[in-house]
Amino acid sequence: MKKDYVSVIYDTTTRPVTQYPDQLASHLAGRFGMKPGQSFLDVGFGRGDFLRAFARLGLKVSGVDQSPSALQSCADLDVHPCCAGSDRLPFPDGSFDVVFHKSLLEHLDDPEPLMDETLRVLRPGGRLIALVPDWISQMGIYFDDHTHRRPYTQVGLHDLLVICGFQDVQAELFHQLPVLWRHPSLKVVSRLLRCLVRPEYRPKSSFVRWSVELMILGTGLKPAAA
Repeated sequence: MKKDYVSVIYDTTTRPVTQYPDQLASHLAGRFGMKPGQSFLDVGFGRGDFLRAFARLGLKVSGVDQSPSALQSCADLDVHPCCAGSDRLPFPDGSFDVVFHKSLLEHLDDPEPLMDETLRVLRPGGRLIALVPDWISQMGIYFDDHTHRRPYTQVGLHDLLVICGFQDVQAELFHQLPVLWRHPSLKVVSRLLRCLVRPEYRPKSSFVRWSVELMILGTGLKPAAA
């Protein structure tokens, strides 16, 4: 019998719940000036760890996912069935202050329909925050997930957001270690480890692994006149 993607890939036995979602949510909220009461949409929320983390910060959260197990795990929240990239997002125009794509775009053959929908449901001046695996640092393990369809670089993600109509676009390499957010000078250690360790070796140390496996953080604003 075919199994549900989220229930297999994000099984809590092999991927236990940690404090990381709360740490990331707090970091992004502080960096981008999110405030309690703002409306927040998580597209492809998966197990719901980040959706709940942003809710704990006081944001008014909603989520969409196509996985039955994802929808069941967050049935107490405002979540809706939706296949990102092919379905229309089930919200009126201009519904959200922030739309969050975490480890989502790499699963889509064509990301532009989702970007169009993201712009539609954002309020004028609203922000998209997208995190995707960095192809250059993760190419050795990128297709361990058989549902990955499209690799991204900083340039590729930046240009996608610009082409799709976002303003004030930024795309940067993003370290997944909270200690590096607090102490950026330690990134020199991360750069050294990337020279010495290839991600296909799957380091057991979390510090080494997340120094080697980078993400790309892309962000942009919906034009105020859109």
